[in-house]
Amino acid sequence: MIDDVVQFGRGAISVEEIVTLAYGTAKAQVSNDPEFRRRLGAGAEILANRIAAGDRVYGVTTGFGESCLQDIDATNVSDLSLNLVRFHGCGTGVYLSAPESASVLAVRLASLVAGWSGVRPVVLDRLCSLINHRVLPRIPSEGSVGASGDLTPLSYVASVLMGEREVLGETGTGHREADGKLASEALRIAGISPIVLGPKESLAIMNGTSVMTGLCCLAFDRARRLARTVAAITATASQVMQGNPAHFDERIYRAKPHPGQARFARWVREDLEFSPSARFEGRIQDRYSIRCAPHVVGVLLDSLLWMRPWLETELNSANDNPLIDPVTGEALHGGNFYGGHVCFVADGLKNGVANVADLLDRQLALLCSPSTSNSLPENLVGYQGPAGSVHHGFKAMQIGSSALCAEALKLCMPASVFSRSTECHNQDKVSMGTIAAREALRAVELTERVAAICILAVCQAVDIREREGGTVLGLRAKSLRDAVREHVPFNDRDRRQDGDIRTVVSLMHQDRLSVGEDDS
Repeated sequence: MIDDVVQFGRGAISVEEIVTLAYGTAKAQVSNDPEFRRRLGAGAEILANRIAAGDRVYGVTTGFGESCLQDIDATNVSDLSLNLVRFHGCGTGVYLSAPESASVLAVRLASLVAGWSGVRPVVLDRLCSLINHRVLPRIPSEGSVGASGDLTPLSYVASVLMGEREVLGETGTGHREADGKLASEALRIAGISPIVLGPKESLAIMNGTSVMTGLCCLAFDRARRLARTVAAITATASQVMQGNPAHFDERIYRAKPHPGQARFARWVREDLEFSPSARFEGRIQDRYSIRCAPHVVGVLLDSLLWMRPWLETELNSANDNPLIDPVTGEALHGGNFYGGHVCFVADGLKNGVANVADLLDRQLALLCSPSTSNSLPENLVGYQGPAGSVHHGFKAMQIGSSALCAEALKLCMPASVFSRSTECHNQDKVSMGTIAAREALRAVELTERVAAICILAVCQAVDIREREGGTVLGLRAKSLRDAVREHVPFNDRDRRQDGDIRTVVSLMHQDRLSVGEDDS
């Protein structure tokens, strides 16, 4: 039973609310306030009157894009709207997952309730029904240049409302043709009636930034939660390598007061249970991947502060074209479909996250070498006995981490600089925001896997240090180890560890690792 409800039409929607709808932990509801409903429907009614009076409205009584010079006869307006959906059914690539598809629906709903798009309330109610019944369009991930919005991927939303194309099947992964089923059948089972979209409604659904914004909301949320996990990893790595906890002294971060790095240092300091008066006899300065961790992850944390308002402005904006003035019915022809702000967020996010992957990969390298780990076994081999030389511990895990990190770093080229002219030079400058958003999610995914490998490594090191005796370990190190050991045993001899990585990633996503509270 889901009790949480996200209300559309009563105020701005947050990133977190989009995330709850994406993962199905909340229900969507369009406000039933009579004045809101009246104002929402007014735009569609006035637009209909203007069409009847013979006014020229782009995409309604004219062709699309460079075809805007072509006038459309009133008798063909309905066919134009229908054909817009159908000819954009040319997406390619892996299908969006269930959370990704649901996030797209939720973000499009947040945009349309602004009342500038000339759509009837019934369209919004149907979008709500798709979200709540998890009838999720099967949306190919490729095919959008990010202006005019996400036309091709959003056509798969419009088509499902009409009862056409497919929705995601039971697995919700979207990776195979077999994962889909006919939208008409899924709507019938859910008790949702298909609708005939009005003159501008297909354009209003398709001509916007909701795919890139929805994907970015998910990447943003996962990156934010990842930062706290990295603090727990860093603290545990510092302890098992007998590092200097004074690197996280609060005074250092008062002297250079970037809020993100100060917050990260505080998390590590708390996890280490650091006391400024404690005496330390070891190596006075740790290597950079430990000592400068707050300065690396702090960049990501501080970036999230400006990214949030940009994302939330976009997801609550009217970003289609033309806009319909809900008071006068006047068609306002502009370019709010341009995804430049979201693209810049995504390009920045993947850079910040990939740098975190690189940081973690360097910490893992320190852990695997006795010369840098204060004499932990080479590659964290846990086997004890004369046959120890035939066991290799985390040797391949470090190679795997390096490969994941390299792939994340390779994604850091800004997508926005690859704008290219298309559609007969009408769309001659485009944002590439959807490509950037997909890359941001991929960078997060890769970095989460690097983090999972590092979690397994530091937990291995905790067990080794406890077996050796003499190293004082804090509550965070022990609680993280205990949370992992409920599902993954100590590596005491060579065995496959791919399942271990998947398990820890899953625990991360479920917030079931003891990594501390994110108070950002």
